[in-house]
Amino acid sequence: MSTTVLLVDDHELIRQGLRRAFERSADFEVVGEAGSIAEAFRKLESLMPQVAVVDVRLPDGSGLDLVREVRKRRADIGIVVLTMYAGDEQLFGALDAGASAYIQKDAPTNEVLAAARQAASTPGTFSARDLAEAMKRRMTPTGPQLSPREKEVLALLADGLGVAAISRRLYISESTAKTHISKLYEKLGAANRAQAIMSALRLGLIKQEGPQPTV
Repeated sequence: MSTTVLLVDDHELIRQGLRRAFERSADFEVVGEAGSIAEAFRKLESLMPQVAVVDVRLPDGSGLDLVREVRKRRADIGIVVLTMYAGDEQLFGALDAGASAYIQKDAPTNEVLAAARQAASTPGTFSARDLAEAMKRRMTPTGPQLSPREKEVLALLADGLGVAAISRRLYISESTAKTHISKLYEKLGAANRAQAIMSALRLGLIKQEGPQPTV
C-alpha cells in the first residue's frame, strides 16, 4: 500500500518537481498540494496524508509554525521540512517544532524520498544530513566570535542595508560602519556581502528571514 503525501510549497514548479519525484516511486502517492499554511491545514484535515513535505518559507507565515501546530494535532504524521538555506538555527527549529526530517531543496531526489520514508515509518524521530555535526556545534560552539556591534551590523547587512543606511541606523559614521563590515568579512572569511551572509547562515549566526543576499 502506498504512503500518501501532501506537498506544501508556494512555488508551483517546486511542487511539480516533487510530485514527479514521488510518483516515480511505487511506494508513494501524492494526494494533494498546498501553497500556503491556510490551504495546508484544510488539505491536512480533508486528506489525512501520512506524510507532509513542508517548505520553511510560506507566504502567510513560517512553515515551522505549521509543523508545530500539525504535530500538536497528530502524533502519527511524518513531517519532512524542506529549506533552501543551510543553517543550524533552522535545523534545530525544525527539530524543536516536531519535524521528522529536515532536508535541503537541492538534495538528490533519493535523499528526499528516503527522508519521507523515514518520516512515515518513525514520525516521532528526527533525521538530518548533518545532525551529528550540528549537535557538536551546539554543545561546543565554534566559529567567529562577533562583538555586539558586529552582530548588529551583520543583521542589517542581512536585511539588505548598505553602508550609508547602516551608519544612519546605528548613529555611527560611514567610516566606522565600513570598518565593522571589513572586520565582519575577515572573521567570516568572506569577500563580499553575499559570502558573508551565506557564511553566517551556515554558522547559525543569523536567520534567513529577509531578502536573499546580493553581491
